[in-house]
This record gives sequence, C-alpha cells and structure tokens, in this order.
Amino acid sequence: MLALERRNLILEKLQIEKRVVVSELSQLYDVSEETIRRDLDKLEKEGLATKSYGGAVINEDVSIDLPFNIRKNQNVAGKQKMAEITASLVQDGEHIFLDASTTAVFVAKALKARERLTVITNSMEILLELSDVSGWNIISTGGVMKEGYLAFLGSKTEEAIRAYYVDKVIISCKALDHNWGIMESQEAFGSTKKAMMASGRKKILVIDSTKFDQTAFSVAGSLRDVDVVVTDRKPGDKWLHHFADLDIECKYPE
Repeated sequence: MLALERRNLILEKLQIEKRVVVSELSQLYDVSEETIRRDLDKLEKEGLATKSYGGAVINEDVSIDLPFNIRKNQNVAGKQKMAEITASLVQDGEHIFLDASTTAVFVAKALKARERLTVITNSMEILLELSDVSGWNIISTGGVMKEGYLAFLGSKTEEAIRAYYVDKVIISCKALDHNWGIMESQEAFGSTKKAMMASGRKKILVIDSTKFDQTAFSVAGSLRDVDVVVTDRKPGDKWLHHFADLDIECKYPE
C-alpha cells in the first residue's frame, strides 16, 4: 500500500470516528508505529488532523480542504437527493457547465438519463464519469491540474469557459454566507465559478445544509447572480426569506 493511500484511509477513519490510535492503525495496516506517526505528522502539517497522546483527532475546521476522494464519500445520500432534483431541471439537448465539486459528480451521474446534452467541465472526475455516455458532447476546459482535486484551474481554464454561453450553470461551493454570498476556500476555485456564472443563462447552486451560515477565504459570487438553490433539507426561515427577497427558487427533498 502506498503511503498516500494509507493516509487517505486514516483520514477516512478519522472522518467517521473523529479519533484514531497509533497502535490500532499499526496493526490494521501492518506497518510500524513509527510509520503511522509519520503519517499523522503529515496529516497534521496539512491541517487535516491534530496529534494527541497515542494518536490523533480530526480537525473540524470547515475552512480546511479535505482531499477529493474523502469529500466524495461525505453525505452521499444528501448529494444523491440534490443531484436528482438538479437533474430534473435540465432538459434534453441543453448545454451546461458543471464545476469540479464532488456534488457535481453526483449531478453528472443523475443526468445520464438525459439525451443529447453538451457538458463543459473543469472536473477530471466528471470527464471519466461521462466517458461511456453516447450521444453527448463532452468538453474539457483544460488548464492546470490541481493536485489532489482532480480539477483544471487557472487562466487557460477561465479563457476556455468564456468561449461558451450555456443554458444552465451548475455549481457548488465551500460556504454560503448571508452577506458575503458564495464562498470558496481557494481563490482559483472562486474565479472559475465566477467565469461559469458569467457565461450562462440560468444559474443553479447545489449546496448541502452544512454549508449555510459558513464563510471561507474567497468570494466566488453573489447570491443575486443565482436563479435556483438546491439543498438537501429545508433551510431555516431566515434563508427562505432571503431567497424570496432575491427572487431565488429554493428546492429541497419534500
């Protein structure tokens, strides 16, 4: 097993159990305790965990970016429900943007029942997910591959996005704040989403309930630019009133 694979498995275990013990991990992965301590050192340096006596605890800071493969396995049921709602908003033959979020991967899967779609994305995971779909036009933005995110980012990516104008823009985000709006942990992700929203007719923000009333480092856009918010449960009255004031349709599982 590669060290990176083992660290990701440790991180998955931390996400579920919130705490891990060096001696138990050593036996589980059949490596020395010193190797496990080095793994935990690495996770601590990346801000993903905090070492404690004999082990480590998860870093609950929402501003920390977890690896893509970890985020993809979080709130799967909620993402599937949001994806189904989002897919119902897309018609056969439409042109759409999908961002490089884990939520958008679920949307891509739910869209497979549609026909003749044109999908433009900066997500390597979505390109792979849709590689076996026939009758669609799948377009990669290209750009610089962001390590650990399976995402294309940068000036070339945004230049490619601006070359198109689509029917639907489907994005997610790191956080949603009443005043600051749509937020991302890294500026490169925020600027990519801004470019997408500027190049589409109808903008759909797909975001689970844990992201509400949170902030992150970079402003990715204003809620005034959004037409529909899809989430995994009914938001509180404050948010419903805010969406109504901005003429935003809010959809969630009944």
